[in-house]
Amino acid sequence: MSRALSRRRFLMATAAATVAAVPSRASELASDIRHWDMTVDVLIAGSGAAGTSAAIEARQLGNEVLVLEKLLKLGGSSAMSGGVIYMGGGTPLQKACGFEDTPEAMYDFIVAAGRQHPHLDKVQLYCEQSVEHFHWCVAMGIPYKHTFTDGKGLPGTDDSLYYSGNELTYPLREIARPAPRGHVPGVSGWTGGRTVMAALIAAAKKRGIKYLTQLSCERLIQQADGRVSGLLVTINGEQKAIRARKGVVLACGGFIHNREMVKQYAPELYNCSVPWGNMADLGMGIQMGIGAGAAAIRMDQGFSIMPLYQPTQVLNGIVVNQQAQRFVAEESYHGVLGYEIAYNQKGQAWLITDANSQYGYDDYRVKAVAQADTIDALAQQLDFPEGALQHSTSYFNRHAAAGEDPLFHKAKAYLKPLTAPPFFAYDLGVSSAFFPAHTFGGLHSSVNGEVMDAWGQPIAGLYAAGRTTSGLPTSPYIASGISVGDCTFFGRRAGRHVGGLV
Repeated sequence: MSRALSRRRFLMATAAATVAAVPSRASELASDIRHWDMTVDVLIAGSGAAGTSAAIEARQLGNEVLVLEKLLKLGGSSAMSGGVIYMGGGTPLQKACGFEDTPEAMYDFIVAAGRQHPHLDKVQLYCEQSVEHFHWCVAMGIPYKHTFTDGKGLPGTDDSLYYSGNELTYPLREIARPAPRGHVPGVSGWTGGRTVMAALIAAAKKRGIKYLTQLSCERLIQQADGRVSGLLVTINGEQKAIRARKGVVLACGGFIHNREMVKQYAPELYNCSVPWGNMADLGMGIQMGIGAGAAAIRMDQGFSIMPLYQPTQVLNGIVVNQQAQRFVAEESYHGVLGYEIAYNQKGQAWLITDANSQYGYDDYRVKAVAQADTIDALAQQLDFPEGALQHSTSYFNRHAAAGEDPLFHKAKAYLKPLTAPPFFAYDLGVSSAFFPAHTFGGLHSSVNGEVMDAWGQPIAGLYAAGRTTSGLPTSPYIASGISVGDCTFFGRRAGRHVGGLV
């Protein structure tokens, strides 16, 4: 017993030192709790896709489940998303639209496209069970229409299948056979996340799951042996203790709106102009987990998105860095382009177009900062190194005229020489363009959602899912739907595992 306590106190002390810039959320000892205000089987913090999916699965096993939400409105950041869920391996929707896919091809793409050393166990399981997960989504009431669109970017139409990421770019198109895996609700507009969450929350309430809103989860409650047995929450200014017989699931989202945490853990995201996520993405779930001795990993990772398109003609232009050199294939998924700018180019880049590839209107995402009748004059306005932009442009034009791009193998559809004046430069800087950012780092968890301590051992009674954990999404973010797919799939697994404990 004394060894367990000593180990736990060491972890808590280490955690406190690590998060000195943010408030301590060290766990409360159960022995200090004089009265339990509520008791349930499974307690879930967060009502987004991860928390609600966990709640549904735990309830399916006959548990009494309570979901806690900081805000008045349910749904978390998932409700703000496009509602894309990345699924493949041969889903009925893929087959209905005439596409073949395999779990192996899906796995190869995810592993090759993202950051080095991803969570291979999670990637493999997700790909192997992707078809089953699609059937679960349909059973929960998420509507899909059996139509495909080849448009670039999130469909504004009611089509449900599209290429949502970097599948068609080089070299990925040669490493893994491309297939469209972006499954989006068959409703018009760009707010499919509302549809997804409306379906999941309705399914949860139909099964008798209870929600409490407008409260703040403050600290976990742990037994003397380290087992998590509840949560301390603040409701209407009063502190309450809620007991969880089987365990607690932290599904509180990321930490993009906790500016001190972003500066400390993910500095490349700090200057991005649009912190993207629910206003409750304050990192409280991660802080509570650390306070209970959990390991937080890959905290620097996140998405930083430069939504260059639509219109697609701007992809005929070239994107250059401070040295006026190209560094990426311009038609890359906007999460990959944003990553390259934020993480590898010190947050600065410019789009160079001619008269035929310009936006043609004032776009809210980017600002034209230079215009000239020659590339020489444009380069002077931008104060680029002498001759650098001229060299980059002439090299690109020479090969584009032959339908080639030796540097980045840009798709032929976007290989058009930049020769028609006037020429334009658009500022793609992280702090000046419309540049959304969100965090992906979080608690270390198993494929079953068990939260791990610094020694890689599960903390009894503590689970986590979604952006409170380090899961499938990485920097760069390789495809829309990876995050919501991770939330729903591994939220389900966390709910089943905690709900099945005796």
